[in-house]
Amino acid sequence: MKEQVTVPGIRARKRSRGAEPIVMITAYDAPFARVVDQADVDIILVGDSLAEVVLGWEDTLHVGIADLAYHVGAVARSRPQALLVGDMPWLTYHLEASDTVRNAAILVQAGAHAVKLEGGRRRVPAVRAITDAEIPVMGHLGLTPQSVHAMGGYKVQGREAIAAGELRQDAEALAAAGCFAIVLEGVPDALAERITAEVDIPTIGIGAGPGCDGQVIVLHDLLGLAGTKVPKFVRRYAELGSAATEAVRDWACDVREGRYPSEAESYRASAELREALGLSS
Repeated sequence: MKEQVTVPGIRARKRSRGAEPIVMITAYDAPFARVVDQADVDIILVGDSLAEVVLGWEDTLHVGIADLAYHVGAVARSRPQALLVGDMPWLTYHLEASDTVRNAAILVQAGAHAVKLEGGRRRVPAVRAITDAEIPVMGHLGLTPQSVHAMGGYKVQGREAIAAGELRQDAEALAAAGCFAIVLEGVPDALAERITAEVDIPTIGIGAGPGCDGQVIVLHDLLGLAGTKVPKFVRRYAELGSAATEAVRDWACDVREGRYPSEAESYRASAELREALGLSS
């Protein structure tokens, strides 16, 4: 049986030291948590992306701490061996330190082993407050979806030298503040490779090229359950959405044509009961 993945174990997973790449994927409920855990992933992220892929919103700004705690709990009850990380939603860590820690604690009480938050040097006080409460923190830099309006949309970050330098400083600051890993999203591959070499904690890429210490993907994108419009970096490994639609269509046709349920799929009444009901044998 696979051993429980821990924060110190992930913290030590630098490819430059010979470690295997970290595999991280989202899940938002118990059935899919079991699926991905049986696939031997290292980290399950209950991301605020649930706003888009599960709840139908167009961005991640429409979920709160109660939503995340509910879904963290659902995943935790599957008892995964993977490390379980819960996203801190927008405006849950931009507050006083006590409120920030309280919100992080809600996710831990729901079952998370660690929390993730977005932003660079401005988030250092939040990272320190949470880690001082003995709650591990994963950082997130580059294209940070909670900042979609400030960024003017979902755009690759760090394309210019000055912006790249800012992200490098942000990564160093998060590492120094106590983050055990950093997600790099939507940044040029060379920048992600440079940041990975400069920080002593693992980087986990999404749209950041192959030079990171690991990769993360949204499960629904990988399985073809998130519609047809997906980012450039998504590689689909299945088309479960179309397969599920076809299965439901076949079932509906069988119902309409009287082929479902069959006698074998029905609970047959005894002859005595049928007689009592006034039905023929």
